[in-house]
Amino acid sequence: MKRKENLLRVEKTEKSGDSWDLVVIGGGASGLGVALDALSRGLQVLLLEKADFAKGTSSRSTKLVHGGVRYLAQGEVGLVFEALKERGRLLKNAPHLTVNQPFIIPLYTIFDRLKYSIGLKIYDWMAGGLRLGKSRFISPEETYRRLPKIRRENLRGGIVYHDGQFDDARLALMVARTCDDMGGCMLNYTKVNELSKDASGRINGLVFRDVVGKNNYKVRAKTVVNATGVFADKILQMDRPDAQKMIQPSQGVHLVLDGSFLGGSDALMIPETSDGRVLFAVPWQGKLVVGTTDTLRKKPKMEPQPLSSEITFILETAGQYLKKAPRREDVLSVFAGLRPLAAPKEGSTKTKEISRSHKVIVSDSQLVTITGGKWTTFRKMGEDTVDVHYRIHGIKAVESTSAGKHLHGYLEHPEEGPLHLYGADAATIRALQQSNPEWAQPIHPDYPYTGAEVVWSVREEMAIKVEDFLSRRCRILLLDAKAALHMAPRVAALMAAELGKDEEWIMSELEEFYKLAKKYLIQT
Repeated sequence: MKRKENLLRVEKTEKSGDSWDLVVIGGGASGLGVALDALSRGLQVLLLEKADFAKGTSSRSTKLVHGGVRYLAQGEVGLVFEALKERGRLLKNAPHLTVNQPFIIPLYTIFDRLKYSIGLKIYDWMAGGLRLGKSRFISPEETYRRLPKIRRENLRGGIVYHDGQFDDARLALMVARTCDDMGGCMLNYTKVNELSKDASGRINGLVFRDVVGKNNYKVRAKTVVNATGVFADKILQMDRPDAQKMIQPSQGVHLVLDGSFLGGSDALMIPETSDGRVLFAVPWQGKLVVGTTDTLRKKPKMEPQPLSSEITFILETAGQYLKKAPRREDVLSVFAGLRPLAAPKEGSTKTKEISRSHKVIVSDSQLVTITGGKWTTFRKMGEDTVDVHYRIHGIKAVESTSAGKHLHGYLEHPEEGPLHLYGADAATIRALQQSNPEWAQPIHPDYPYTGAEVVWSVREEMAIKVEDFLSRRCRILLLDAKAALHMAPRVAALMAAELGKDEEWIMSELEEFYKLAKKYLIQT
């Protein structure tokens, strides 16, 4: 993806007065799903993201591609059917970004065995031909062998089931690159400031600002899609200042621990915590991601802060199941994301009462808004949104082909090792390492990331800021915030050389990144 080239395309279209078929506001899971599906039908697509791709909620998930066992318990059968189908498709289309992850539910009563065995057999059946593996009961001995660091008292066995796991931010980048490969015009750091309308009050375009180049652009569009997640209300109020709020942000917090706290390669699923939530402890890139919470917040923020009570809840709950109870000083990183849930009925404060399914809404001005949903169903969310584009224009819909689209970097059997997530691009990154001895060197003694990956992220993945690389091109900020702080000066120097920036830019970027990274550290 070449940012300058894409901006030149926008300028050319602006001068000619041509309209884009779809202009998508938002470069997270929802917006990328819309762009991917629209391009699969041959539409002309411009996507605008005010920060970096997946900067918000879409890079802060539990890293699961899943049908949603807990949604089944809540009776959301349709949502689970849809998610299981999409889970299977995503694992087929992006084997370099996804894995089949076995989960184990430890059992401490005979009733638990009966309850979860039945529920997970239904889950298996619902997945049909896209099932990842059969759920089954395992003995206390096998449970303990596979989860060597869980508490053994009263353990009566476990149930193994399968779901998918992925790298959310890298998936976002690979979807963005797929869209770019398909002719989409993808731009990060572009802030929408105004919606334009025709004489009848129908939206026919928008004005956005390139935050990097400081230029404004006015573009025409047949359809504008608001796919801004927890910030959807801001675009709705840009359309109509008196628009009622639709979004209720719900915060999910995750703690990252050393992988030794659980041991083995299986994930732990605690199906019912003290307050009725589900808690996961999932091995991810050599660490253990533990979460999550479900806390209503009043206002959406780009960098939401975990509450001390949320951190305590996760530590205490995990401590009830692990031999060695984790403490605050064991946390390598903490991150929070905000789910864009539909606002609940007046007087309700329970997040469990708010549906997780997505909704496509059309305003009087024909602004199309996609809300809700989750990463697993991002492609289906896009398909449903693009269907609405055809409907509001009274055009016969072109059939979607996004369900079978292999994502950028696709290899049926991607290589193992540190460049696994790059898929087919790994060979080019190795060539960069060989072309310059400095680029072949690890940026941190304990992690495999090299200078070549920084160079690649600037040249091919639109990395603009130090944070873009350390948080989303590689995931070190989420995996080990102290290591990210250590890596920042080298990353800044490599990026500056590629971007043609001076020492002043390096110092400004480092100051900004240090301030950000401290939010990922728990003060003990």
